Amino acid sequence: MRLFRRSATSEPSDTAPGPEGEEWPEPPLRGTDEAPAPEAAESPRDSRRHKKSIWGFEEGDEIADGRTILKGIGGGNRYEVFLVWDDVLFAICVAKVLRPDQVDDKRALRDLRLEAELLDSIAHPVIVRGFDMVPEGPHPHLMIEHFEGPSLRRLIKKGGPLPLSQLLPLALHVAGALQYLANREIVHLDVKPDNLIMGVPPRLIDMSIARSFERAARSTGTIGTDAYMAPEQCGTDERRGQMGAPSDVWGLGATLYHCVAGRVPFPRSRKANKSDDPEVRFPQLVREPEPLPDSTDPALGDLIMSTLRPDPGERSTAAQVAERLEPFVAELPSRLILAPRGTKFR
Repeated sequence: MRLFRRSATSEPSDTAPGPEGEEWPEPPLRGTDEAPAPEAAESPRDSRRHKKSIWGFEEGDEIADGRTILKGIGGGNRYEVFLVWDDVLFAICVAKVLRPDQVDDKRALRDLRLEAELLDSIAHPVIVRGFDMVPEGPHPHLMIEHFEGPSLRRLIKKGGPLPLSQLLPLALHVAGALQYLANREIVHLDVKPDNLIMGVPPRLIDMSIARSFERAARSTGTIGTDAYMAPEQCGTDERRGQMGAPSDVWGLGATLYHCVAGRVPFPRSRKANKSDDPEVRFPQLVREPEPLPDSTDPALGDLIMSTLRPDPGERSTAAQVAERLEPFVAELPSRLILAPRGTKFR
């Protein structure tokens, strides 16, 4: 797959089309690979108070030759995100476009390129695919898959806790995707309901802060989305260097907890996210998760709680989570099995 163009007007990608979420959440905190000078450092919370520059695109505007805006679907500090029509793919895709004030920012361009390179290096049925990147020209952007289904967050918000018939296959698929990433020595670092698009199979999206084990181990600062961040992602000195595959297992566990209970495992006050005290902002550093509902199957509850252990070395691998989920899935009317020779329905 060729993921890079030389400019916004060069020949389009010849990658085959495929069917990203119907909405795009605010991006997570990224952390840093470097240690900026104190006078240049700015906290992510401070940067979010700044007014975001926008392109002001209208339907029909082109961001590259043969690539037309349909509508905006979200964005964050660095990106605006749009549904676009691509003439070569002959399909609707998602374009993450750097905001006008980010076009010349070397770090923003580097991170866009890193995300494109990572997407180009992986291929899994449950993980979003990248189709093209335009690193130069007036509108640097990344092209990725578009999915029609609702996000898991929206599904929970609308209908409450998930029934086991939806929860268990979802968990099994995502555990498989996370084990695949671990096998490739890649960690996602932002597994959460916003980044799971429901479907058959479900899709794990947003690889914007995913990175290699080596890069994760040297990253500093808070990385991820507060409620779904493992303790080692919370930026404390004593846990520096611990980010890796177990961090994604934690994110999966926090997500499954939310699916079962209809709430996050470590609730906090609304003002806590502005606190400079890590133990206030991140209750997972000092507290045990709230108990699951009494109606939760004890064995399933034990599995979920085991993924939320503070010490990453004490958590199961994603493969072990999948193995423990299979007996539950086997009890469903249509049984999904991740067997050595492939996924099976019985």
